Amino acid sequence: MRYNHFKNADADISALTVGTWGIAGANSAGVTWGDVDTEESIAAIRQMIDNGVNMVDTAPIYGDGHSETVVGQALKDGYREKVYLATKFGSYISHYTGKSVRDNKYNSVEREIDESLARLQTDYIDFYIMHWPDENTPIEETMAVCNMLKKKGKIRYIGMSNSSKELIQEAQKYAKIDVIQPPFSIVNQSERELMEWAETQGIGTMTYGSLGGGILTGAIRELPKPDPKDMRQVFYPFFKEPVFSNVMELLKTLDKIAEAHNVPVAQVSINWSTQKSFVGTALTGVNTPAQADENCSAFEWQLNNEEIALIDSEIDRLNIG
Repeated sequence: MRYNHFKNADADISALTVGTWGIAGANSAGVTWGDVDTEESIAAIRQMIDNGVNMVDTAPIYGDGHSETVVGQALKDGYREKVYLATKFGSYISHYTGKSVRDNKYNSVEREIDESLARLQTDYIDFYIMHWPDENTPIEETMAVCNMLKKKGKIRYIGMSNSSKELIQEAQKYAKIDVIQPPFSIVNQSERELMEWAETQGIGTMTYGSLGGGILTGAIRELPKPDPKDMRQVFYPFFKEPVFSNVMELLKTLDKIAEAHNVPVAQVSINWSTQKSFVGTALTGVNTPAQADENCSAFEWQLNNEEIALIDSEIDRLNIG
């Protein structure tokens, strides 16, 4: 495993993080990643940790708390002490409308932290991350509650996800921002400039969507049938034309590189991201211990400059990302 130093947090973090959105099952709106097996999920999380991963990321909105509950079970038996634990606040599915709600108000966050701590079966969260901006709540108020939770020892570090550079700079007036969590992968480089700026600020980066909802593993080769309950199709644009066909064309290049190294395509995708200096750690979901081994084995080798240049030229040619 490779490790990167998060300057503001003064923490050495593994280049991979256990992402747990995919093990959440369905939320109250019925949107789902598919069937999940709780015992298999626990085994997969522990296998990632046994392979040297020291960050686990989750959120209350993932399966309406189910993901946090599973993570709490996985971190029993001494595993909690081996990892930095990240969860989020301010985003949930309304039981009345079935729609996502954003609420970063002081009292709401103060309530949420205790609910998360109970599900996670822990006394503190290492990285507490604002999931989405809330235009109805001043960032000063949100940072105030984070500072209070930090003073009480309920959290150690403060993070922001899905936030603009301008909002992060505003938040920095009221609190130390230790980490951001933007999307980043071969098929999504929309926040690259933000991440490069964060690197100059000592802010660690946790990238989500690192395998493009599975499309960068090479396991998906045919366009899925439209399904409004499939989380991949709801959240990611890669499973619609013409993007899907362009990604399939890019996979031909990834296939050749994977074959040359005798590795799965997912490892090529992981290395392309994690070899960037501005990527602190990449979130990858795992459903089985075998997948955990496969992802972690990516760090037994690296892409060379020629291979990176080839991938980048194909990204440009196909207008991806």
